[in-house]
Amino acid sequence: MKQLKIALIGNPNVGKTSVFNALTGLNQHVGNYPGVTVERKSGSFHLSKDTKASIVDLPGVYSINPTSKDEEIALNAIFDASNKDFPDVVVVVAEVENLKRNLLLFTQVKDLGFPVILALNMADQMEKKGISIDVPALEKALDTKIVLISARKKDGIIALKEAVLNYETYTTDSIFDLKAIDEAYFSTLEQLYPNENPYKVWLTQTGVYSFENISPLVSSTTDFTKSTTEIKKLQQRETIKRYQFINTILKDTYAIDTTKATDIRMRFDRVLTHKIGGYVIFFFVLLLIYGSIFELAAFPMDFVDGLFADLSTWAAATFPEGKLTDLIANGIIPGLGGVLMFVPQIAILFFLISILEETGYMSRVVFLMDRIMKPFGLSGKSVVPLVSGTACAIPAIMSARTIENPKERLITMLVTPFTTCSARIPVYIIIISLIIPRSYIFGIIPLQAFVMTMMYVIGFLAALVAGWVLSKIIKRYKDSFFVIEMPTYKVPILKNVFLNMYEKVISYIVGAGKIILALSVILWFLGSHGPSDTFGKASQIVSGKHINENLSEEELQSEISGYQLEHSYIGIIGRTIEPVFRPLGYDWKISIAVLTSFAAREVFVGNLATLYNLGEDATEDEAKIINRMANEKRPDGTAVYTLATGFSLLLFYAFAMQCLSTVAVTKKETNSWKWTFLQMAFMTTVAYIAAFIAYQLLK
Repeated sequence: MKQLKIALIGNPNVGKTSVFNALTGLNQHVGNYPGVTVERKSGSFHLSKDTKASIVDLPGVYSINPTSKDEEIALNAIFDASNKDFPDVVVVVAEVENLKRNLLLFTQVKDLGFPVILALNMADQMEKKGISIDVPALEKALDTKIVLISARKKDGIIALKEAVLNYETYTTDSIFDLKAIDEAYFSTLEQLYPNENPYKVWLTQTGVYSFENISPLVSSTTDFTKSTTEIKKLQQRETIKRYQFINTILKDTYAIDTTKATDIRMRFDRVLTHKIGGYVIFFFVLLLIYGSIFELAAFPMDFVDGLFADLSTWAAATFPEGKLTDLIANGIIPGLGGVLMFVPQIAILFFLISILEETGYMSRVVFLMDRIMKPFGLSGKSVVPLVSGTACAIPAIMSARTIENPKERLITMLVTPFTTCSARIPVYIIIISLIIPRSYIFGIIPLQAFVMTMMYVIGFLAALVAGWVLSKIIKRYKDSFFVIEMPTYKVPILKNVFLNMYEKVISYIVGAGKIILALSVILWFLGSHGPSDTFGKASQIVSGKHINENLSEEELQSEISGYQLEHSYIGIIGRTIEPVFRPLGYDWKISIAVLTSFAAREVFVGNLATLYNLGEDATEDEAKIINRMANEKRPDGTAVYTLATGFSLLLFYAFAMQCLSTVAVTKKETNSWKWTFLQMAFMTTVAYIAAFIAYQLLK
């Protein structure tokens, strides 16, 4: 079967991901580019019965000149012929409403010498927006194949596949004359490199990319060289000349009347980005999201929790007695249950966030938050990492690469982990469910959702304060400017929403599950073994201690199990570190869960599930994680999970750096252990102090 490689490229917010999803469906893979932590999205589909296509969805870019490391690495796919993703054909996705801006990138890609297809998305909106396009004339002027598509309605997707299948019939000639920029200079380049692609030669001179067999001009070979300043002026002139070229073409092939559409969009923007009302609306949007998490996910969460409790009980009763059965029933199953019980909440969260992104509202939130960034020593562009940090701090820290000012970029990377990421959600949900009653403020606002929202607000405020502190320590360079595109409002494409939700849920299950499984086995082993003089003689010691008491067999076995856990290796470790965490209100079991969750926050609940399952036998209802936690008592008979302990845990997890992957990314991005250790020490110190104050005031 013939294999065809396709690169999908386009400006941000043109519906490129929708086109990618329409072509590939679930047959796609998200990973990293080799050797770097930059997301790489690829997929495959059949063009015909004897042709299969692999397609790479490149990050949104405005031009061929990269402004960030992510763009640079991704664009290498169409620069480097030895790259495994180097395409046979390039599909440039453009939006019918913003065609002029989108065509800048198209002309640059076309001049690289690829067979290029121009896919004009959102064609279903042309009549509504008063847009008319003379497609045959535009095809002739741009010397390319144009396909009108609507990824939302899947219109034109078959035509796009047919166009890709016929890619060998398209010309690879340049359409823009570089001599229009500086005739003398580019004529000389043409003479010096007679057999090379002119645009690749020019990109080599600008330093955008070093193509094989093309060397930049140097004084030893020619006197016709340009300084860095002169090169930048020529790059600026190139952009101007390309837009002039595009304007000339569109003048005769494209017409648009945006009066009505623009008026409606401006009305929405005036409300959603209002200097006061915009924040109020965003706050209630957050309340709606987190209210949905608690209200809609309550039943499936209880169902999954009960299912794993039943599975653990069934395994213990069905499998032959022994260490393996004990490991499965009291280690692996409870640990995995601690992860999977939160899948409904994770799915609902990312479903709603995906809807906000699809509609274009999240871009308005980013614009809105820019107003409060600068007083705290952060760049306007810091909003992007801080907002995306609500999903995961790792890609959020990497996205700070787009901040040109090195000091602002450093501050942003150091404070981004304060924002509440999805890994904290399982901890927040279980603790809030334990200590906050299911009541309503003013009869309409769920109290639990309000507390959850405030945890996000606290994390964001902590990032701002930390930024202000660091800005006083680190001298900033010149101020930078924040530029963001406001996309048009769109009705969400449910397929995109569900695919994004699916991707995030699988990432959560796989990422957390691997760590949970490993730690569950370790915790089970440490909890099921201990010194021979105490753990090994638990039955004799406990029986002798209660020899004069009329304990039933069940009560005696419960005492023995409790003694074994207390004197197991995990019990010894827990009681050793307990004094460090006791001022925060944590017993030795919570201390173990907190300590082990420094690998990843989300394993906290799974570790507690394993620890509690190592104790005495429980009824079916008591086997549920949340019931185990609610019934946990201290030696004096008081409840472990009180309001004071609960808020102490919430604040500790809000501020502590408990994610080894984030530590690794911070080291990679800052290229400094000094700043990495400073970040860890600062966040852990703030977390400890905040948790200490909360417990001492509320106990």
